[in-house]
Amino acid sequence: MRLIFACFLAVFAAPVMALDLDAPFENIDGGSLRISDWAGQPVLVVNTASRCGYTPQYEGLQTLYERYRDRGLVVLAVPSDDFRQELGSNEEVKEFCEMTFGIDMPMTGMTHVRGAEAHPFFASLKAEEGFAPRWNFNKVLIAPDGSVAATYRSRTKPLAGAITKEIEALLAN
Repeated sequence: MRLIFACFLAVFAAPVMALDLDAPFENIDGGSLRISDWAGQPVLVVNTASRCGYTPQYEGLQTLYERYRDRGLVVLAVPSDDFRQELGSNEEVKEFCEMTFGIDMPMTGMTHVRGAEAHPFFASLKAEEGFAPRWNFNKVLIAPDGSVAATYRSRTKPLAGAITKEIEALLAN
């Protein structure tokens, strides 16, 4: 009986890992930003690229941001060249996004989202949730409490019902 109890304690007393929401990202506008900057708000984190077949999703991301930002939603674009489809510099990415899609949502500088060089947020996402971007425009919805509310692959468009229903539910709480 003691052995069973000891095993029970060992399993349930193990430290709980969490997403790394405090690791700083380079802000494409200068300085840094952290997902924890928006604690208490839902945050949709999207790894993006400017030369991808899914790049037109920027339009939907901006529309989503405009629709829900006054209610607290943050859409965070994370440009990455991990799939070799991003422009050559942060300045080029910023200009492309502003000129082509009128982007004014928060955006990081170019960031690794997978592999050994993955940003700590993405590394913790893989470790904790088993989710890693397999391509550009994967989406991770972080709940106001900092947990993962949902993940979506590239094909799921930003304004898809699966995403907007989950955002609405998070904003209603």
